[in-house]
Amino acid sequence: MNAKRWIALGIAAFLFVVSAGINFATAALSTNFDEMFAGFETSGGLSEEILEAGSASDRIAVIDLNGTIQDTGEAGGLLGAAGYNHTHFMNQLNQVKDDDTIKGIVLSVNTPGGGVVESAQIHDKILEIQETGKTVYVSMGAQATSGGYYVAAPADKIYASRETMTGSLGVVLQSINYSELAENYGVEFVTVTSGEFKDMLNPGEEVQEADLEIVRSILNDSYDGFVDVIANGRDMPEDRVRELADGRIYNGVQALELNLIDEFGYEEDVISALKTDLDMENASVIHYGMPNDLSSLLSLQVQKSFGGLEGQILSEVMSQTGGPRPMYLYAD
Repeated sequence: MNAKRWIALGIAAFLFVVSAGINFATAALSTNFDEMFAGFETSGGLSEEILEAGSASDRIAVIDLNGTIQDTGEAGGLLGAAGYNHTHFMNQLNQVKDDDTIKGIVLSVNTPGGGVVESAQIHDKILEIQETGKTVYVSMGAQATSGGYYVAAPADKIYASRETMTGSLGVVLQSINYSELAENYGVEFVTVTSGEFKDMLNPGEEVQEADLEIVRSILNDSYDGFVDVIANGRDMPEDRVRELADGRIYNGVQALELNLIDEFGYEEDVISALKTDLDMENASVIHYGMPNDLSSLLSLQVQKSFGGLEGQILSEVMSQTGGPRPMYLYAD
């Protein structure tokens, strides 16, 4: 490619960045922030959107669990995390647990799963909520695999569509090894450790079976915990759970046949069923939104201003990811 083409590409890229910046600034300046948050109230510092008006003393809360379940830490600066926010999600669960007006919860799950620790925290908090006498129904979206099923297992009822992807019951840890590549290019890694296994799974050295044995023992403990969660939540014999929890995925039809879910239905069906089962036809239905901070506002405005693929890409730039560790996760 000659110099003129490089110059032309550079000018095009510059004009795109300038145009995007102008569009974003114009949209932000013209935004009516009162309208943006119209229909929202606050409770315990969390925003509430009223989905269905009704009794103020008998309420149903809808909570979304979207994206990879992973605690990346508090977002800082102008561009904070735009995806799953573990701290905020746990605050939502604590809010519904402590709010006496909320009698039922619809947990809308659309996730491939995520961290072992974070999934366990959510699971345990759901059990705490149920101990207060509140009813928890799960509405599975397009995907509720691995950790997504882990957090759904204790629910009083689990709903999914026929096309929902679920299953992938198990635990995984992935690491990259480039030792052969380094050797081919004459790269040598010098590592000094205080113990034999301090640098286990070092990507620059050949994988040792002793390292793998240690990792397997950790994953087996997490897997046993997953099996217990399903067995207790679904009232299923442990040996049956182990038959199902071999890592494979299931669609909604298969999940219903295997007793991994209870009924077919979308979120609106789950809300209606919960009202009926609790004999609360006049219940108000609220939805907890994202935190009203600058990072969330910017993410919301990005999605609104650009939409489609552009909005998705820009929102992804504002998110964070973690390093390799044991995960209840389904991934391609």
